[in-house]
Amino acid sequence: MKDVKIPTSRSYREFLIESLKNPERSAAYIEAVLELSEESPDPELLRAVLKDVIEAQINTNNLSESTKQLHEKLDKMLTESNASEIYTFIQLLNELGFQLTITTKETQSSPADNC
Repeated sequence: MKDVKIPTSRSYREFLIESLKNPERSAAYIEAVLELSEESPDPELLRAVLKDVIEAQINTNNLSESTKQLHEKLDKMLTESNASEIYTFIQLLNELGFQLTITTKETQSSPADNC
């Protein structure tokens, strides 16, 4: 039998990072982990999700140096506090009858666009 080359598929991680280049998908990804965290907080999962989103944005060259620094600062805070502040905030919102929603930021239109 001849050597048959079977095409290899992309890894799940590659697929995930590629899909997170889409801002709406990134927002949904972050929101999903925050919703899961309402019942079972998982600081490591939250850190991993944020890292994935950051990696996708780095791959698109769509990340400023200040954003990278903010991510490093937040990652350190999440590690040290076990993300308790974020989860407490989400729990408080839930008790008040609110929920946190993650959406993409709308780009501001220039005055000429409104004409």
